[in-house]
Amino acid sequence: MTLKSLITIVLATGFAIHLHAQNIPLNKYGLAVLQDKKQYEQLVKKDSTQQLVNLEQYIPGIKKDVRYATTNNFTHQKLYSSTAIYLRKPAAEKLKQVQAILKKKGYGLLIYDAYRPYRCTELMFKIVSNDLYAADPKKGSGHNRGVAVDLSMVDLKTGKPVAMPTDFDDFTHKAHENYQPSDPTVTANRKLLRDTMKQLGFKGSRTEWWHYYLPDYKKYPLMDIVF
Repeated sequence: MTLKSLITIVLATGFAIHLHAQNIPLNKYGLAVLQDKKQYEQLVKKDSTQQLVNLEQYIPGIKKDVRYATTNNFTHQKLYSSTAIYLRKPAAEKLKQVQAILKKKGYGLLIYDAYRPYRCTELMFKIVSNDLYAADPKKGSGHNRGVAVDLSMVDLKTGKPVAMPTDFDDFTHKAHENYQPSDPTVTANRKLLRDTMKQLGFKGSRTEWWHYYLPDYKKYPLMDIVF
């Protein structure tokens, strides 16, 4: 066993013990899913990195188009009663740096989705039971942990979204990372977003150009709390 593997096991074990200490109940899949706001508040008191941050308050000038608060999404249902957008503090801090970098180049961030209650992941998977496009509730999603974000960019001069290979939540090959758009402007826009997100430590998706997450997502428990 390598030193790296040993460290990974120790960290994972430590986090599992931490979750057990919080008495987070297991669901039908054996996953610890935090559902109590008081437990969440206790977790934040012990570890400030667990705090969910309101992105509109934390990142000046950030834009949003929260599709799941409307029927304009692949489920054709309103999944959210609010358009508030949240991420864990470390993810929010990195995203704030992304916004600052893009601003110097004439662009800003447009958020489609961020933290997502676990119950929404269950509903989405019933409609699209393909883990290339919808997270399997047997594993949970980075969105449920508050460290995944779906986003694009806006042109600061016009205030309009920039051209990308597809619209949000397009489940075709055109949304894939290896798709080669015919329009060089689209290619450049996608590359700028991808390069800037990766520069700040986010990982991208192979099948969704808009989806990014922190690689240490397992440090944060799955949650099914509506804020």
